[in-house]
Amino acid sequence: MSSNGSVEGRLLGHGPLCITWRQDLEGAVFHLANCFLLLGFMGGSGVYGCFYLFGFLGTGYLCCVLWGWFGACGLDIVLWSVLLAMACVLQLAHLVYRLREGTLPEELELLYKTLCLPLQVPLPAYKEIVHCCEEQVLTLATEQTYAVEGETPIDRLSLLLSGRVRVSQDGQFLHYIFPYQFMDSPEWESLHPSEEGVFQVTLTAETECSYISWPRKNLHLLLTKERYISRLFSVLLGYDISEKLYALNDKLFAKFGLRFDIRLPSLYHVLGPAASDPGPESEKDDEEVRELAASPPQALHTSVQQTPPSSPPPLVTSSPAPPPWVRMSRPDSGVLASRTPLRSYSEVMSRGQAPLAPTQTPEL
Repeated sequence: MSSNGSVEGRLLGHGPLCITWRQDLEGAVFHLANCFLLLGFMGGSGVYGCFYLFGFLGTGYLCCVLWGWFGACGLDIVLWSVLLAMACVLQLAHLVYRLREGTLPEELELLYKTLCLPLQVPLPAYKEIVHCCEEQVLTLATEQTYAVEGETPIDRLSLLLSGRVRVSQDGQFLHYIFPYQFMDSPEWESLHPSEEGVFQVTLTAETECSYISWPRKNLHLLLTKERYISRLFSVLLGYDISEKLYALNDKLFAKFGLRFDIRLPSLYHVLGPAASDPGPESEKDDEEVRELAASPPQALHTSVQQTPPSSPPPLVTSSPAPPPWVRMSRPDSGVLASRTPLRSYSEVMSRGQAPLAPTQTPEL
């Protein structure tokens, strides 16, 4: 114990002491190195905090190398400073590599800021979605078809990034697809993952377009694995389909002057070409409505007063039908759909209802 105590005493209390202190100070490089080290250890967290930290530390250790070589003239100081400076440089190179690896193309960055950032979608989740489409931005030339009616299989889901796409069926224009809208959302929702089908519309690029496309199987696997991404796509697809339905509804409003209900089951039949020659029954019905609308209300009132009173009818199970000027029968929806064009708003209102689409039409 005494020997151990004597060793500790020599190391701690009886070690070599500085007899005289140096009167001259170290050079400016030594003090500059310590300033850089002080600033480096004040760095924060995160990617940019690591850039700040290792940047100042590397600069500080480089100054220590210069001081050890020119001022202190110590080989050990030079070697340790070189090793520490190299470690900081390698760490900075690793950070730069990680940043460049996670960088997205300009179109996909704009897509995130426009579509996903307002919904507060995390960037890692967005990168998984983009990775599913292999981060490829595809293009369409003017008048190039994306899908042909009855021929192109439904094997992908695409989102338009720029340009404008025209949707038509049987050569008739339906609506446009604008940037940041899905190009085939109705087709995607119409099939189960195990089903196959073909497009029932034709999609043609009216201008030069760019889009991204997810393969159907890969996207289904991603949606099955990630519940958050599945809910996100459910919201985006539902909103996109509703926008397309409202576009069809606005087309009907512009064509007939009346706003139709988008919940009608046979909306496309109203959009289709109407019959060229109306039948004789519809023409006769039109003449009756015009005569009834043109007759003044005073004439109707006097005709009612001149009618002689009749004896009360016997009690029967069915009540008599009301006069035609009191309540008009609803015209058949097929008659309204066959007239082209509707003559006026007042004529339609005189029938008691807005024109409805027929319920039995060919499937889309």
